[in-house]
Amino acid sequence: MTKETVQFGSKEIAFRLKYQARKSLGITVHPDCSVTVKAPLDAPLGKIKEKIRKRAPWILKQQRFFLAFEPRTPARQYISGETHLYLGRQYRLKVVDSTEAQVKLLRGFLEVYTPDRAEVRSLLRAWYEAHAEVKFRQYAAPWIERFKRYNVEPDTLVIQWMEKRWGSCTP
Repeated sequence: MTKETVQFGSKEIAFRLKYQARKSLGITVHPDCSVTVKAPLDAPLGKIKEKIRKRAPWILKQQRFFLAFEPRTPARQYISGETHLYLGRQYRLKVVDSTEAQVKLLRGFLEVYTPDRAEVRSLLRAWYEAHAEVKFRQYAAPWIERFKRYNVEPDTLVIQWMEKRWGSCTP
């Protein structure tokens, strides 16, 4: 994969070029505003750059679209003062040194008691999963009752941690 640039008016479009066994040119604009171009193995660089210039308005439009979502949520560090969401509200994280490992929701704070600060993330995640189990069962109960009329009843409720989706329901 090589890095190339194309000048379009006053803008410079940087892109990563990857040659592949394919028939057409593929242009992808990623959420971080980087551009990847996948080109046929026999495509000359001049022709590729010409196509990029032709598609430059679309590329710039996509980059502007992704920039509208900035600033992104910074990567979690799991330190005191950081905010975390629970049931649509923000709570400040408070990490407390303790001999016992536990998580409590008190007066606008998510308090994590732990002897090892490296365990804050896993403790908080386990707390979220336990509370999700309770809440999801509460939310699902009326719907399960309705479906019983049609002799349809779920066997289990499976909760998984999803990196890119907030939820999914599969009958």
